[in-house]
Amino acid sequence: MAENSTSVMEFILIGFQLHAGLQLCLFFVFLAFYLITVGGNLGMILLIQNDPQLRTPMYFFLSHLSFLDICYSSVIVPQLLETLRTDKMVITYERCATQFFFFTLYASTECFLLAVMAYDRYVAVCNPLLYAIAMTPQTRLGLVAAAYAGAMVNSVVRTGCTFSISFCKSNQVDFFFCDLPPLLKLACSETRPREQVIFLLAFLVITTSISVILISYAFIIWAILKIRTAGGKAKTFSTCTSHMTAVAIFFGTLIFMYLKGNMGKSLWEDKIVSVFYTVVIPMLNPMIYSLRNKEVKEALKKVLKRVRVSQAE
Repeated sequence: MAENSTSVMEFILIGFQLHAGLQLCLFFVFLAFYLITVGGNLGMILLIQNDPQLRTPMYFFLSHLSFLDICYSSVIVPQLLETLRTDKMVITYERCATQFFFFTLYASTECFLLAVMAYDRYVAVCNPLLYAIAMTPQTRLGLVAAAYAGAMVNSVVRTGCTFSISFCKSNQVDFFFCDLPPLLKLACSETRPREQVIFLLAFLVITTSISVILISYAFIIWAILKIRTAGGKAKTFSTCTSHMTAVAIFFGTLIFMYLKGNMGKSLWEDKIVSVFYTVVIPMLNPMIYSLRNKEVKEALKKVLKRVRVSQAE
């Protein structure tokens, strides 16, 4: 199509296009999920900040993970609720690009942060005597800053490549937020070079993070196998199970969404997967880390006990 076609100045997000009753039902379900997400992750942050026993590197990184879950869920879910409430939603070109940028930023940072948390577990299990020296406050801040910096580069380049494409076929986005697959379907200019850059960046972010995680856990498993007692093995391994669960769920959905290519892809399929990692996973993370973590459970019990005592007084 010619490059001088009328440019798109705003997009219409179509959403799910379901029966009105079902859309209303989904609205309240996703609203409940979002409130649980914000409340659970905010509660995790406050719990870590207020309990001295949780002021360790592992929980420092976990508090940042909770912050990211709140942020990237908040970039998407309020708009998802609006599309469910009104069936369609108009969004300006600039707002669409801004949403795309911040969603990429927070999701990419979470990839890198999960890798940092795997490295933290490696140091704790394989070099416990050097853990305090290796994970100083300055080192922790440096690792988190590096995660944000890497994600910023990815977000700037990915957003620039995507929104330098000419959109003129239509302004109707068959999705509930501004994501890459539905936007590419509106392109009237050549997209292959930009798609290759975007795919390469996604590949680098995901594979770099997964490589760090796999290498870290290879050393962790080797260290656990050298522990002679079954109880010692179970205790050591239990410190990693929450993180392994979060990694498997998060990266599994990202790989399915962004690294499987465009051939044979269904936007309805993409919508379901996107709901999972924008709505469900941020809600699950605090549950995974609280239900499978003894220290978090003990800290939560102490808070509840203080609340009951204050109410009794």
